[in-house]
Amino acid sequence: MQNRQDLFDSIINRRRSNRRFDTNISVLDSVIEKALQHAILAPNSSNMQCWEFYWIRAADEKKEMAAYCLGQGAATTAQHLVVFVTRQDLWKKRARWNYERIKEGIPGEPTKQQQRGLDYYKKLMPLAYASDWLGILSLVRRTISFFGGLQKPFMRFGGKADQRITVHKSCALAAENFMLSIAAADFDTCPMEGFDAKRVKKALDLPYGAEINMIIGVGKGTEQGVWGPRNRVPFNEVVKIVD
Repeated sequence: MQNRQDLFDSIINRRRSNRRFDTNISVLDSVIEKALQHAILAPNSSNMQCWEFYWIRAADEKKEMAAYCLGQGAATTAQHLVVFVTRQDLWKKRARWNYERIKEGIPGEPTKQQQRGLDYYKKLMPLAYASDWLGILSLVRRTISFFGGLQKPFMRFGGKADQRITVHKSCALAAENFMLSIAAADFDTCPMEGFDAKRVKKALDLPYGAEINMIIGVGKGTEQGVWGPRNRVPFNEVVKIVD
């Protein structure tokens, strides 16, 4: 167990945001593919997996995407670029997929636990994710949350803003899995938030409901790509222990 902890500690410390990669050192496709497989295994809200990952490999496409990343060194020198995208608009498809996976595992009459799982994706997920342009469903969710929370702890359903936060949190967890996997392979990453989201969406032909979570450059990092020490606010300032 200690060896595993030491190994993970080394990976955590190995991962740094490197803003300039060595353009003479390539990163095998197999490294990216494995990291994307690890990203898919990330925890996410209700296993809805409202995400997509766009792996940019072609030289012309990377050049275009680097321009949309405002010419950052982490984009222009990257061997690969991966765009992490939230797909809140796919909630019906993902809920149905989960429902079918549960249903496939039921040979006869469902148990109470299995029925709860079926109801979760057939009834609760529509309540959590559905929306309308008048905002009526958001009002319904808030009303249910208000009255349900008067007597006991209750999940506070909200509107589109809460839904967006949920899918972005899940997508960010996947991105972290991806970056740690790349670090374990002895390569480097840089997550970027500075980009023209409108042009990126157009280049990837994304629908209206999709949003860019982050774009990650991958390569072999250089010394000049690390901008100083990793400064963090002291442990005791950010960690609050409740005894």
